[in-house]
Amino acid sequence: MITFLVSIVILIIGYFTYGKFIEKVFGASESRKTPALVMNDGVDYLPMGSKRNSLIQLLNIAGVGPIFGPILGALYGPVAFLWIVLGAIFAGAVHDYLTGMISIRNRGAHLPELAGKFLGKSMKHIVNAFAVLLLLLVGTVFVSAPAALIHNLTSNWLSLGIIVSAIFIYYVIATLMPIDKIIGRIYPIFGALLVLSAIGIGGGLIVTGAPIPELSFTNMHPDHLPIFPLLFLTISCGALSGFHATQSPIISRTTQTEKQGRQIFYGMMIAEAIIAMIWAAAAMSLFSGNELNEILAAGGPAAVVSEVSIRMLGAFGGTLAVIGVIILPITSGDTSFRSARMIIADYFNIAQKKVINRLWIAVPLFVLSFALTKIDFSLLWRYFSWANQSTAMIALWVGAMYLLLKNKPHWIASIPAVFMTMATFTYIANAQIGFNLPLPASYTAAAIGTGLVIFLFARTAKKQMKKNIKVDENYDDAA
Repeated sequence: MITFLVSIVILIIGYFTYGKFIEKVFGASESRKTPALVMNDGVDYLPMGSKRNSLIQLLNIAGVGPIFGPILGALYGPVAFLWIVLGAIFAGAVHDYLTGMISIRNRGAHLPELAGKFLGKSMKHIVNAFAVLLLLLVGTVFVSAPAALIHNLTSNWLSLGIIVSAIFIYYVIATLMPIDKIIGRIYPIFGALLVLSAIGIGGGLIVTGAPIPELSFTNMHPDHLPIFPLLFLTISCGALSGFHATQSPIISRTTQTEKQGRQIFYGMMIAEAIIAMIWAAAAMSLFSGNELNEILAAGGPAAVVSEVSIRMLGAFGGTLAVIGVIILPITSGDTSFRSARMIIADYFNIAQKKVINRLWIAVPLFVLSFALTKIDFSLLWRYFSWANQSTAMIALWVGAMYLLLKNKPHWIASIPAVFMTMATFTYIANAQIGFNLPLPASYTAAAIGTGLVIFLFARTAKKQMKKNIKVDENYDDAA
């Protein structure tokens, strides 16, 4: 219990200390114009308040990641707490803040555009394809996951097909409508339910004196799977997630002032980490490693969520908690497709004011996603995990390059970027969905690959410095 409580406190302190330091390094300005004010199109660009933006950002980035990921990561034991805390403060929140703020400084640009500007034009095309693939996987996972939860909640009364269809209908509407019409109005309500469900489970753990294990570096995974790199891909949302790099630019287009950025981008990542801590602690304290493994094998993370909620809060309270969890993926799924639409529109320079322009981009995405729902969820999650953390790696390198070109301490982004490069390279080298190499050979291959990435980063930095590129856009011309 002490490790759990101390971890929550450290996360909160991290927001007020390291978060403030990151803001100072970046140089957020209260008076600098933002895209929401000078590029207002009434659809994607429009100013909204910091509280509203913060709730939308939290729901955008959360999904089932800070619940399903930590539940799966709980199999490794309390070492998972360490990754959630350190990962969120020094990597995840930095990642979210930099992608959001650099986007604000560059007309609300999404990650592919930023990668092209700071890492080279070829990276724009690579990251564009990668980001759309990731968002398609995320959107699909966030259809399958809540559908399974609703199916369980209704005691299989509603068929999965009907539930999936209903979620898709909502996604289509939310993706096409102006952001303030649906997302901006219902997310505050959803946010309240999310917070209440997390408080209910977390409070239940404390009040009942749940036997949450204390910090240990021992690998407790029943199948003895290696902590590195698997833990760092299993727990992504809640510690560090590339998916967030696709969501922060959505809110960069509705942020009124740069000074709101720390609360919206850094702060909401810390809030997500607290949610992740609660669910990791619940999974560790209520189930032994073997028992948890058996439940996951039988019904996946959704079954664990239902079991934890009912045990901690009873039938009524547990049902409310499950509803709160159902909201998470649905409120990230809609913005996944919205973000994919915006990225494709930016790539082909298609104005989004007309509904027909939004429609012909969005419909093919939904058709592909529906086809992907027929694939096994565990397989989708493995591909999502790798694509997700690879995107985080790229976003961190973008942040590092931005800071380097501004002659600011780039290490706040480059150190976590190096770590995640090593982790993602090791994973894809070792995984069955990758090259299936033995683990020692995977470490060697990943080390070589990471060294090559560092070399390319340094070489690109020299070229960019010679070009003397315009790091921050001037909005005066757009006003």
